[in-house]
Amino acid sequence: MSNIRKIKKISQSVPTMEGAGVRLKRVFGFHDVPQLDPFLLLDDFHSENPQDYLAGFPWHPHRGIETITYMIHGEVKHEDSLGNKGTIKAGDVQWMTAGSGIIHQEMPIRQDGLLAGLQLWANLPKSHKMMHPRYREVLSQEIPEVVIENKTKVRIIAGEVNSTKGPVQDIVIDPEYLDVTMETNTEFSHPVKKGHTVFAFTMQGSAYFDADKEQLVDSEHLVIFGDGESVKIQTTDTSARFILVSGKPIGEPVAWRGPIVMNTNLELKIAFEEYQKGTFIKHK
Repeated sequence: MSNIRKIKKISQSVPTMEGAGVRLKRVFGFHDVPQLDPFLLLDDFHSENPQDYLAGFPWHPHRGIETITYMIHGEVKHEDSLGNKGTIKAGDVQWMTAGSGIIHQEMPIRQDGLLAGLQLWANLPKSHKMMHPRYREVLSQEIPEVVIENKTKVRIIAGEVNSTKGPVQDIVIDPEYLDVTMETNTEFSHPVKKGHTVFAFTMQGSAYFDADKEQLVDSEHLVIFGDGESVKIQTTDTSARFILVSGKPIGEPVAWRGPIVMNTNLELKIAFEEYQKGTFIKHK
């Protein structure tokens, strides 16, 4: 593949606390805007201690963004102002478009063993910030998995690999979201759209994320790629699992406070005033 992307930046996730007291690791967030446009935030939550996660994320609002929750192990109960209720189980994805406003809660379920998942926030352009909210629950069995040369497994949440498309489509930022598992001493090359933002987050193992093998990237690290038309990842004597995500930059001003992301501070002020007055929800 021509024009392989080089690594622009590598960083390690950092511990933080969110919700009602959930211990997690922030892969990127507020201080990384706008270098990951259209993406705003990525949180990695994994623990075998229920005290780290049981407090959960009680009722809270969102406007102007999409939240994408991908469960790796365990279960989380979800409920929202659209009337949706359900349980996100291991391998499932919840793709929620807040649009003009949604209020929801996400409450992890106590269990023996590991609870783990990722939550990604994607921005919406000004033209779509006040769109009708929508909720997509994608079950694990609906997510196709392709095996490349009997060595690399790719779960396709959004995007396309070897003519197989993921179930999440018709998203304004034209995203690709892949869960890639590579065995030892293998190579994975994948075309990406020139001009799109592309990043990887390593969940397990280690790999080289550049063709020149300049730096071996360990688990719990973010890799931001420069521009180009493809990426090339290679493993050595250790296997690796990572997500590979891309999207079309929006290139608009970002006004962000808490769970609401708009274009101006005035829009933020209006959103929080509406939430306090009970007029936040525009579409049932």
